Amino acid sequence: MPGFRSHMDAALTEARAAAARGEVPVGAVVIGADGAVLARAGNRTRELHDPSAHAEMLAIRAACAALGQERLADCDLYVTLEPCAMCAAVISFARIRRLYYGASDPKSGGVAGGARVFDQPQCHHRPEVYAGIAEREAAEILSEFFAERR
Repeated sequence: MPGFRSHMDAALTEARAAAARGEVPVGAVVIGADGAVLARAGNRTRELHDPSAHAEMLAIRAACAALGQERLADCDLYVTLEPCAMCAAVISFARIRRLYYGASDPKSGGVAGGARVFDQPQCHHRPEVYAGIAEREAAEILSEFFAERR
């Protein structure tokens, strides 16, 4: 991709902020067609008492609100952890152009593992998927978070 610029650092910053709030450290950033950050978020399930308040969901909602539309066809999503099935479905519904994620999630992932949402015949849109972006850093943030709680 000519002119490619990763925005995973911004997603990692959101993941660290989520950890500092006591949330599972996952961060997400939506990038608009012009390459600018449209929205950024970290997990807030505990804070908001909302099981759907995953970083991806919050960032997608904010980006849709910023653009005044329900589709993000020219947008890219960076997330530090492989999206779960719920988030993968919303990524498809939002028509995200490209998904970049860091650490794989063999237990709860919905993209490469588990449900493989984008591979289902019922899936109407499959984004381009790029896995392993800053994977080591993303995995370390998660590992440290859970090690502190054991």
